[in-house]
Amino acid sequence: MPSLKEVKNRIASVNNTRKITSAMKMVASAKLHNAQQAIESMRPYEEQLSSIMSTFVASVEGEVQTPYAVSRPVQKVALVLLTSNSSLCGAYNANVIKAFTHKVKAYREQGIQVAAVYPIGRKAADAVRKQGFTPQHDYSAMLDHPAYQPAAELAKQLMQSFVNGEVDRVDLIYHHFKSSATQQLRDEEFLPLDLQASASEPVAAGPALDFIVEPSMPEVLTQLVPKSLYLKLYTALLDSLASEHAARVIAMQVATDNADELLRELTLMYNKTRQQAITAELLDIVGGSMQ
Repeated sequence: MPSLKEVKNRIASVNNTRKITSAMKMVASAKLHNAQQAIESMRPYEEQLSSIMSTFVASVEGEVQTPYAVSRPVQKVALVLLTSNSSLCGAYNANVIKAFTHKVKAYREQGIQVAAVYPIGRKAADAVRKQGFTPQHDYSAMLDHPAYQPAAELAKQLMQSFVNGEVDRVDLIYHHFKSSATQQLRDEEFLPLDLQASASEPVAAGPALDFIVEPSMPEVLTQLVPKSLYLKLYTALLDSLASEHAARVIAMQVATDNADELLRELTLMYNKTRQQAITAELLDIVGGSMQ
């Protein structure tokens, strides 16, 4: 059995660790509150824009054409994965990295080249380098100060690569924030845009809409489609941030609970050891007085 000093030192160490995990949980809770407000404020706008897109495409006679919806044989792909800049958030980063690894393996088995990888987050960048890829750029600052413009610039770069034929498909791997306790890993196709799926989406009940397109169909699509893609990437960024903070809150709560349980066990051990030491001293005193 360990000595009293060893147990006491262990209790002090665990107690210090508990203070750290508790403080980190409170910080993550504050960040989660802000991130949750941001994503919940953005979703109605995204949903309305998607509704406008689907209703517009469904109401137009003939085939809707845009360079971002051109489907061609997939030979080269680009991957965008979103993780965090720091750790201590449970399996949040590991799930994204695992999905990225499996996707790269699946593409290689199909003879498809992963031509470019865009990691958003330092953990993603480290994982990409370990896989032998060279990140296109350092996008970790996007997580420190999330804003629409940097996300739109990245979306423009992806769209330009697709239009130029540098890649035939772009995929997004990120976490969707469903609630504080639930974050869903998503693997979505960013490009090419599936306009047929948009047109088949259910539209809210109401009178049939007949759009009068001015100045022309190509001009409207030139404005509407890029804005939809910009918003999709920005929403994924906000989703990922909220999921990261929620995962960190849960991880720090579990760590704090484990520290509390360990403190209870160590305190019980300390009391037993101390009682045994006192009993042994009393026995020595009683034995010495009887001699």
